Amino acid sequence: METTNAVEQLSALAQETRLEVFRLLVKAGHGGMPAGEIGRTIDLPLPTLSFHLRLLREAGLVSSRREGRSIIYIASYDAMNALVGFLGENCCVGVDVAFANIDAGTQAGKGEVR
Repeated sequence: METTNAVEQLSALAQETRLEVFRLLVKAGHGGMPAGEIGRTIDLPLPTLSFHLRLLREAGLVSSRREGRSIIYIASYDAMNALVGFLGENCCVGVDVAFANIDAGTQAGKGEVR
């Protein structure tokens, strides 16, 4: 992963609402979640949610697909794992840190620090 990509992704996640949306999508798994359900879950108006989802999509952290009249948003586990790997390789040099391979169905953020 290039540093510029990591900065873009970290910048996208450095805002409370976007981090909350991303965490919700990670928990939703590979099936993703419709925009309306995301908005109801975190009590956010759709225009505001669309703004945040667009920034997450532009950063490569989420993708979307249309299903009928709904747009389903899906977390990119590849991007998330690449970002965690980048941080481990470039920011924790000399520190014994164990990173779990995070995927749908596992609990995000349960990496063990020794």
